[in-house]
Amino acid sequence: MDLHEIYLELRPEDIAYVKFIFESYEGVGIIRTVLRQAQHGEHGRTVERKKAVIVLLVVDDFLNVARSILDSFQKEVPLMEIPRPDDIGDDWLLRELAVTNKPFNP
Repeated sequence: MDLHEIYLELRPEDIAYVKFIFESYEGVGIIRTVLRQAQHGEHGRTVERKKAVIVLLVVDDFLNVARSILDSFQKEVPLMEIPRPDDIGDDWLLRELAVTNKPFNP
């Protein structure tokens, strides 16, 4: 059984909503936040992120269901599927997946 990584770029304020919806479909997928922290610009000033990156981890059996849920979000939540970012932060699970899984390109 393969594990699929679906990386999504969205507004930081939409992370909780997307996670809540996927959690309500028990067993379909797991959401993990990849990037949401503020970035620092010139002279150490904090620059707000206008986009966040999350990953939806889905097994083969639920891939079609997960894709259908993502399609339904298009009317409510602006999100875009993206390739796996080079910087996946310090999440041990995502680092392990990056080593064991081939890169994903939508």
